[in-house]
Amino acid sequence: MASFPQQLLDGYRTFATQRLPTEQSRYSELSVRGQSPEVMVIGCCDSRVSPEVIFDAGPGELFVMRNVANLVPVYQPDASAHGVSAALEYAVSVLRVKHIVVLGHAQCGGIRAFIDKAAPLSPGDFIGKWMAMFIKPGERVEQRDRETMQDFTVRIEKAAVFRSLENLMTFPFVRTAVERGEMHLHGAYFGVAQGSLFVLDPAAKEFKSVREAAQAGE
Repeated sequence: MASFPQQLLDGYRTFATQRLPTEQSRYSELSVRGQSPEVMVIGCCDSRVSPEVIFDAGPGELFVMRNVANLVPVYQPDASAHGVSAALEYAVSVLRVKHIVVLGHAQCGGIRAFIDKAAPLSPGDFIGKWMAMFIKPGERVEQRDRETMQDFTVRIEKAAVFRSLENLMTFPFVRTAVERGEMHLHGAYFGVAQGSLFVLDPAAKEFKSVREAAQAGE
């Protein structure tokens, strides 16, 4: 184990001596009856934005799918491999989750690369091709007049959440569950610097602060 990251070994030892004893029965139960989370979170693979940490979730409570820029592709039942679609299919058709949350965040590297039209990092340009599905054919994403780069970036980070929610409804099994009232879709946005969470208000089509709502007694 000499080459294994020491911080992971230290972290596991802390987990094994401090957290595991309090959750051992939970892990044992999950190993026998399997998982049955009610919530799926589609988030970014950014190391600063862990859904389990943000939502203080215990083992078995969240079914998490993370990728660059928390994007959901459109439904494409072709011969290619689709990781996000596979996870989504399992969550909805097997686990029968009741909620899907698309979690966007500030300072997203994938969104910034898209905005900056960054040069490919490799001949395959995997990030570029992945981010290209963020926009529809013929659609243009440009900075508005008198819009600061910071405001532009935040707008596009939040737009990615809207687009993923839109794309989710192209999946027949998702649309059916939503239309039957068996499942609900949600959008959220995490501010890394302040640790702030904003939840999408579908009616107003804007993200509202959870802290401010709590202070207002909502």
